[in-house]
Amino acid sequence: MVTQIEQGHANATKDEIVVPPSTSRNTTTLRLPPLATPSDFPEWAYEPRDFFRFEILHQSSKSQARVGRIHTPHGTVDTPGYVAVATNAALKGLDFRHADEAGQQLIFANTYHLMLHPGADLIAEAGGIHKFTNRHDRPFITDSGGFQVFSLAYGSVHEELSSKGELKRRSTTKNKHHRRHDMGKDAVKVSEEGVIFRSYRDGSKFLLTPESTVQAQKKIGGTLGSILFHRCIRTRLIHSFVYLTLSLLSSPLVAADIIIPLDELPPYHINRNVLSESVERSHRWEARSLKEHLKNVNEQAMFCVVHGGIDRELRTKSVEYLTSLPFDGYAIGGSLGNGKQELKELLDWMMPLFDEETVTNRQKKPRHLLGIADEESIRNAVVRGIDTLDSCYPTRVARHGTILTRKGSIKIKSGKFSKSFGVKLDDSCECSTCRHYDRAYLWHLFKANEPIAVSLAAQHNIQYMSDIMASIRNDIMEDKL
Repeated sequence: MVTQIEQGHANATKDEIVVPPSTSRNTTTLRLPPLATPSDFPEWAYEPRDFFRFEILHQSSKSQARVGRIHTPHGTVDTPGYVAVATNAALKGLDFRHADEAGQQLIFANTYHLMLHPGADLIAEAGGIHKFTNRHDRPFITDSGGFQVFSLAYGSVHEELSSKGELKRRSTTKNKHHRRHDMGKDAVKVSEEGVIFRSYRDGSKFLLTPESTVQAQKKIGGTLGSILFHRCIRTRLIHSFVYLTLSLLSSPLVAADIIIPLDELPPYHINRNVLSESVERSHRWEARSLKEHLKNVNEQAMFCVVHGGIDRELRTKSVEYLTSLPFDGYAIGGSLGNGKQELKELLDWMMPLFDEETVTNRQKKPRHLLGIADEESIRNAVVRGIDTLDSCYPTRVARHGTILTRKGSIKIKSGKFSKSFGVKLDDSCECSTCRHYDRAYLWHLFKANEPIAVSLAAQHNIQYMSDIMASIRNDIMEDKL
């Protein structure tokens, strides 16, 4: 049985079946719907938003780097900026309040995981992600769930590169809390309509379409209609609709500030013809998501996702098409190469495309690099015109005892730190961890498996990222980068 988590319209017919992106294709795709054109969208969609704008403060004379501010309904994002990842609307090992104190502004939450638990409807009933997390004055970005098409079938990016595109083998992992299903090719079915997933929690199937992912992000964001509907259902009082309408119309909406359309992420190791088909499908899906979004903008911006792997022709085609549509910003997604050098080479020839003057003013819109935010890649990206970058890297490595410092990362579990009395994690850091504890104490906490060790390390690493980005912005302002 396939559950459609959200009600969505699909333009495809049952004849338009496409096999998963990595496999050879013996079936010809029939009657694909035409690609939407700029004229298919209303004129008002191309006008500036009063609730969302990108302000460029300085353009470096030395590179493509620029300093700016993204203004959203829930606060400002200084750029270039690091975006922390809160997969389940929670940072690993760190409370939002502590992250905010460290200077964290924009935070990334994952729609796929939130649809599985606690569910988009429940978050809507709570009033949206800002009220649900009690983080009212800082912005959120939610994704479409498209990355899970890749990860469920291939594992992590590292696993896909190592296996040269081989699909994951089916496996089921048990623990005392629940059964975790990792099913490789059985986990994902791709068609023109959308994606049928198998839940990693219980193996159940559900359908995600370009329309339903937007509807889910609206619910997670907390649309007025969603809040009204679910609260009225809960109270089961007809007259409550009038009361709630009046009360909510007088209250600010609490939507996620930036949302992402549904896209398909093919692996690095892929046949060129299959990659081309995947890019075209992503274009059709993203246009459908954009049309759904424009039915109820809800003070949310939508960023497209540029695809094409490392193929210059396909990447250029993706940039040209997607920037012709009324998206509010541009995310760089898909396979970004097999390492830092190939990513740098990709950005070298692709990013100048965004500086070309167009009727949609693409040179004046924010650019986000998806899933890449180690320090070396950050520095390579910002000088090529990237404005924001997201990654779970700082909090992920903190869980394993890796501390980020200005002199390089350190493995705090190493015995050489057992007597580092009075030595801060980083001499230049003023985070709460560095103000109160030394390396010897952190060494002890990790070796003793004390849960607070992860929190203290994550607090420091998030502060480090905020400090590094502030330093980079200052260097750009002084034309050093």
